[in-house]
Amino acid sequence: MSERWSRDQVLGLAPDAAAAKAAGSVAKPAKWRGAGCDDEAVWGECQGSGKSAYRAGVDLTEPAFRCSCPSRKIPCKHVLGLLLSWAEDVLARDLPAGARA
Repeated sequence: MSERWSRDQVLGLAPDAAAAKAAGSVAKPAKWRGAGCDDEAVWGECQGSGKSAYRAGVDLTEPAFRCSCPSRKIPCKHVLGLLLSWAEDVLARDLPAGARA
C-alpha cells in the first residue's frame, strides 16, 4: 500500500511556482468527477474552462503522471491538484469504473 504523501511532498513535485499555485485552484472536490484512488493509483476528471474534462492519473508505484490537458508541464496543475486532494484524503477509495467485474 502506498502511504499518502504530504501537501509539501506533492507541491515539491511541481515543475515551477506557477504550477504549484495553480494546483490549489483545482484541488477542490467540486472540480472533479469520478475521482478516486486505490493502493497503486489516483485518477479523476477535472472540468477546466474548455468543453471537455481533462483526465488525470497518477501511478503511485513509479510515480508516473498523465493528463489529457495541453500543458507541457509535468506534472501539470491538474495532476498536482488531484494529488493534493488525495493527500488530504478527500478521494474515494475504489476501483475505476472500467475495472469493475
